[in-house]
Amino acid sequence: MPPVVLHTKEISTNIPLEAESISPDRFVQCSQAEIEAMPVALGNETHRLGDFFKVEGERSDEIVIEGCAGRVKWIGSEMTRGRVVVRGDVGMHAGSYMRGGEILVEGNADDFLGVEMQGGLIRVKGNARHRVGAAYRGSKYGMQGGVILVDGNVGHEVGAYMRRGVIVIKGNAEDFLGGMMMNGTICLFGRAGIRTGGGMQKGTIVCLQPIDLLPTFAYDCTYAPVFLRMLFKGLKQLGVESPAAANGLVRRYHGDLADVGKGEILIAA
Repeated sequence: MPPVVLHTKEISTNIPLEAESISPDRFVQCSQAEIEAMPVALGNETHRLGDFFKVEGERSDEIVIEGCAGRVKWIGSEMTRGRVVVRGDVGMHAGSYMRGGEILVEGNADDFLGVEMQGGLIRVKGNARHRVGAAYRGSKYGMQGGVILVDGNVGHEVGAYMRRGVIVIKGNAEDFLGGMMMNGTICLFGRAGIRTGGGMQKGTIVCLQPIDLLPTFAYDCTYAPVFLRMLFKGLKQLGVESPAAANGLVRRYHGDLADVGKGEILIAA
């Protein structure tokens, strides 16, 4: 079945478009006319999806968005199946609450990418902004499963309150990476900002570059963990080549001792 292709039309306003309807779960059962008639919100006004996108195709769980969707929110939210390819930037909340399927962003991603997702795969070829795979404000349940791969840099509080799953960042991360983390794995290839792992209770943060640790993390040992070889082997199958530092020894620190203190930060030796 060929994909449904959405060609973005020019929007003559700076107000973001809220389009939860752009999801394989919804498109797979709809004709082209039904897809065009799906509701989207622009501010406090309700419009048709066809007012902002030229639609080609129908009844498919694969969606291709041609053009910049950097001001389109909620793409792929709550999706459980299929594939979404964005040939440009994507707006806030992409893949939030996602439970299955795949999202590929060939540009950059805005805030709240994959927030509170439970399964599936998100791949961003460019940069992603703040709170990737984290929890929404006021919630203690961040990412609970799935994989997020970011080829570029990320913003603040990535993986905050994360409970399961894997986040891989090939570029740099800003402050509070893995803050209040409950479980799961974050792997950072580049440099980290301040307070990495602050308040984490469990889980693993792997840093392949030196970082400034909080004083509430204590050194344990230097070793070569088997699970890291397994992790990078699995990432290679997803097209992520690990740098040479990933195959050597790591220094293990446990913390945050200001909290439960059962988390670990592994730093390439």
